[in-house]
Amino acid sequence: MWKMRGITTGLKSITSIIFNSLYPSFCPICGDKSNSFSISPVCSKCWSEIKQYDGPSCNICALPFVSEKSKICGNCLRNKPVFKEVIAFGLYEGILKEAISQFKFYGIRRLAKPLGNLLLNFNIPDADAVIPVPMTKKGLIQRGFNQSVLIGKSIARHKRIPLLINVLYKIKETPPQVGLSASERLKNLTGAFIAKGNLNGKFLILVDDVMTTGATVTECTKALSKAGAKEVIVLVLARTGGL
Repeated sequence: MWKMRGITTGLKSITSIIFNSLYPSFCPICGDKSNSFSISPVCSKCWSEIKQYDGPSCNICALPFVSEKSKICGNCLRNKPVFKEVIAFGLYEGILKEAISQFKFYGIRRLAKPLGNLLLNFNIPDADAVIPVPMTKKGLIQRGFNQSVLIGKSIARHKRIPLLINVLYKIKETPPQVGLSASERLKNLTGAFIAKGNLNGKFLILVDDVMTTGATVTECTKALSKAGAKEVIVLVLARTGGL
């Protein structure tokens, strides 16, 4: 069995070398030639520098802090979130930001697995299912895939729980969130999501790629709660540094 695994690993390495030779690409961070197809166009040296954020952050929404003494951010104190907590791998900057951009905006789907695997570094709480943040039909057609679904596959496989893609829906086209304040983002997304099916008493993991103000995951959690979900934990690759 171990011999077979060694052969399989060897074949994967050979396949990677062949693909990189036939379809060479250059790392968008350092400019060197990519040397691993699974994470291309990011090179292995740059990828190895993607680090988990271990600094101070809000115990609820994962907003990064400057002070080690702070435990909960002012926004969570003023308005207690509907989700239980946010678990974020890193900050939306540097190499992680570039890798997510290549995956999400340039359609490099092969990055879904290595990005999703970054989240496996956490002690992810037990749950009944993984729910990806949905896109509208129009948005899905334009992009060709839902990045949250692809990321969620790694979590569901690791936890051996279902990945439910036909439960939460985005039913309203919304203008871009860029440049909007936290309150404007929330207003923009009000009524945009609906959950179908019976989620009574379910503990759920809601997966997204990036969290900024939390407006999206807040509205998603509200919809899941209306369908009976007991608790929702948000899992994201990256967290921005401001609301």
